[in-house]
Amino acid sequence: MTSIDTAQRGSDFAQLSRTVKQHGLLQRRQGSYILKFAINAALLAGGWMAFALLGSSWWQLVTAAFLAVVFTQLAFVGHDAGHKQIFAGKRANDVVGYLHAGLVGMSYDWWISKHNRHHANPNHEDEDPDIAIPLLAFTSMQAAAKRGVPRWVAKHQAVFFFPLLALEGLSLHMSGINAVRRREVKATGLEAALLTIHITGYLTAVFWVLSPLQAIAFIAVHQGLWGLYMGCSFAPNHKGMATLSAGQKLDYLRKQVLTSRNVRGGRIVDFLLGGLNYQIEHHLFPSMPRANLRHAQPLVQQFCDLSAIPYTQTSAIGSYAQVLRHLHAIGAPLRRKAHAS
Repeated sequence: MTSIDTAQRGSDFAQLSRTVKQHGLLQRRQGSYILKFAINAALLAGGWMAFALLGSSWWQLVTAAFLAVVFTQLAFVGHDAGHKQIFAGKRANDVVGYLHAGLVGMSYDWWISKHNRHHANPNHEDEDPDIAIPLLAFTSMQAAAKRGVPRWVAKHQAVFFFPLLALEGLSLHMSGINAVRRREVKATGLEAALLTIHITGYLTAVFWVLSPLQAIAFIAVHQGLWGLYMGCSFAPNHKGMATLSAGQKLDYLRKQVLTSRNVRGGRIVDFLLGGLNYQIEHHLFPSMPRANLRHAQPLVQQFCDLSAIPYTQTSAIGSYAQVLRHLHAIGAPLRRKAHAS
């Protein structure tokens, strides 16, 4: 586990925030989002139109892969709506968020609650739900606490990491369904209706058009690739970065910067990762529109350099390599104990 120097200066973020505001980077970019809405709608309609025209064919697995990409792009917009990046008002953002969550079969309220807890305490052993994953260990303490099957998986978690990401889509569906069933969300009726419409419509279309075997293969490819794409978009952001445990305190600026990692790569990576490649800037300014993050990046990096705050940025491949090395290292003590016994 990477240790963090908990020395802090609370005024630093105020200085950086003033600079960002002076550049107008917190102003909404509704035009860019309207364009995203139009492109995503065309891609979604085109994908399902191709599905209908192809009919019962194994070429539908290509359609499934295409729709996995579209679903992820829709989820990115839902993420932005949850952070109020699109409109100034909460209601308008929520309308977009509920719609996009419904399109991909997620619970918007459940995800917002979980994601807000992550933003408040990124990479905190006890308070960040994104590193509280039963089958994985991100800290030595988590690894030592594993028992049974989760302990065996944690021993070899670097090997299992990407295959497990393929289950992320299913996990999002089930978590949303369970949250609605337990009435853990605010708009229970709305969420229940959206999830029911999505699941019923999706399964009806797939099993109506395809043979049973083709339908099962379509669902496996579509849901598996969607989960993998989602996981690969979020994994580079914090996994393998510094973690906090009970008793460690940091000011807001250092808590967000030291636990986050940016991914370089230009406009293509910006599109593929939905702007999440600017994770440091996103965590510092969650309501900043996606299109402004790349403009904020050099300002934030320069400020961190001048303030002697480590600012982590790497390539996409480099980020995944760091994640796998970290997981391998965390699982090492478990492997040594297994050999010793």
